[in-house]
Amino acid sequence: MNILPNDLHRQYSLHAAEYEEKALEVLRSGWYILGKEVEAFEAEWAAYIGARHCVGLASGLDALWISFRLLGVGEGDEVIVCSNAYIACVMGISMNGARPVFVEPDEYDNIDAEKIEAAVTPRTKAILAVHLFGQACDMDRVMEIARRHGLRVVEDCAQSHGNHWRGRTVGTFGDVGCFSFYPTKGCGAFGDAGCIVTGDADLAERFRVYRNYGSERRYHNRVVGTNSRLDELQAGLLRVKLRHLDEFNAERRAIAARYTAELENPRVRLPRVRPGADCTWHQYVVHAERRDELAAFLKERGIGTIIHYPIPPHLSQAYAYLGKKPGDYPIAERYAGEVLSLPMYNGMTAAEQGAVIDAINSWEP
Repeated sequence: MNILPNDLHRQYSLHAAEYEEKALEVLRSGWYILGKEVEAFEAEWAAYIGARHCVGLASGLDALWISFRLLGVGEGDEVIVCSNAYIACVMGISMNGARPVFVEPDEYDNIDAEKIEAAVTPRTKAILAVHLFGQACDMDRVMEIARRHGLRVVEDCAQSHGNHWRGRTVGTFGDVGCFSFYPTKGCGAFGDAGCIVTGDADLAERFRVYRNYGSERRYHNRVVGTNSRLDELQAGLLRVKLRHLDEFNAERRAIAARYTAELENPRVRLPRVRPGADCTWHQYVVHAERRDELAAFLKERGIGTIIHYPIPPHLSQAYAYLGKKPGDYPIAERYAGEVLSLPMYNGMTAAEQGAVIDAINSWEP
């Protein structure tokens, strides 16, 4: 048996006829940029998330850097972000000339909200709350600190499509919620795609203008913008995916529940869900001190895994200019050496799940 860490074809196969019908509909329409599919998806995604406004963009990274730019974050400003985040989160900050300020993660693999306030300085302009692996940050505490210090809040929901903090959908707490629809995401497109949600009508309109060369109508450019448009084909396919997102999330929760119930190796720490949150299980991330040995053991048995993520942003070559060194963020660095994402995808069979469980339970380094 060969088990991939993620098998996108499985999810496609579940509703292939619907995707193909929609793709042909869009192709035959003759309209491919900023048309009725984008408008419909924006309305449907906003309703699903519980936000007033949604603006489709070309990628999740675009959602991040444009958000900070339109919120006035720039040169000399600081933005607080978790030290174990995916590097794109940090790029969304630094692309605007701002400086990322790292805060260590907690036992739930997300930013430790109790450590945020100590990182606030007179230069702090915003907090980036990254809902990593489908887990929700403690948004009550994040928002409390933000209000007390007059800070903007951007939520990175790239890995958290439809999960909640105390019954409220993530992405609706801060000034802006940013989503990636990269194919591996919960509601994944068939290429790059993204969006933002917000409750601010004026801000939403600024996003619409900015994404289209700063133009509100052709050849009338209000600002120097960019080209970051969700295209009609991806929007149409995302509308199909959205119809099935709750079933996708339910299936992943069932797989995660089985892992949690049946994995029993004391050398492997299972993921924990924060009280007050649910989880959409974008990844099922375990911790093991001898992670590389575990990954090699599983590979020998035809089981694929991924490390999310092997290098903390502060130690990446891209951010060497920050002057950080090993030991500056020991929790993030330890997690980078421990975390391992187990196979998790829609369409995963019971036999495949059982093979993963049996292999891990039999591992004796």
